Amino acid sequence: MKPLYTKNEFDSAKSNDKLPCQCLKCGKTFYKEKRVISRTFTNYDRNSGNFCSRSCVMLAKERSHIVPCINCGNEFRLRNSNAKSKSGNYFCSQSCAATYNNKHKTTGNRRSKLEKYLETELNKLYPDLEILFNNKSTINSELDIYIPILNLAFELNGIFHYEPIYGQDKLNQIQNNDQRKFQACLEKGIELCIIDTSQQKYFKEKSSQIYLKIINDIINKHQ
Repeated sequence: MKPLYTKNEFDSAKSNDKLPCQCLKCGKTFYKEKRVISRTFTNYDRNSGNFCSRSCVMLAKERSHIVPCINCGNEFRLRNSNAKSKSGNYFCSQSCAATYNNKHKTTGNRRSKLEKYLETELNKLYPDLEILFNNKSTINSELDIYIPILNLAFELNGIFHYEPIYGQDKLNQIQNNDQRKFQACLEKGIELCIIDTSQQKYFKEKSSQIYLKIINDIINKHQ
């Protein structure tokens, strides 16, 4: 309950005098006796003074409420315990969340932490070997790792290459692009190794070492 009266008005009011308040659920102005307000403030009976009606009391007790998805507009039921978004944006699915955040992203680098880690470690392991990272000139499409002298390339395919995180249309687009990359490498005599990194949900150096070992073993076999 939000008081709409002054401290002086409260102090001078009698026990049964009604004072203006604002409902914590609907925002409507309503009036409550001073004695009821006092009980609310002392936690004796919080519901009696915080809301304008029984219906607002019941709505406040509900464990979920209906909200619209900020991406697709569909309404869905959200648990009150999950209603903690600082932006006020809620999504009906992980796919809608990913699509919206991808469209409205204003900061960040397209390269993953895994890619940066592998670049650092491979340059340490092979200081005399030319290794190109995120090279786009060879096949007119980006290759995550390309070693010209070995005609060897690597693609690090995360979860977006296998599941419709951004929606089925986006997944189809990604997989078609993957197929075009493979065909372009084949035509240029480049061996393209696809490494599935979808099991790594979050970057950790320890879990990244397995991908480094895979690349390391393949390079050593080609030297």
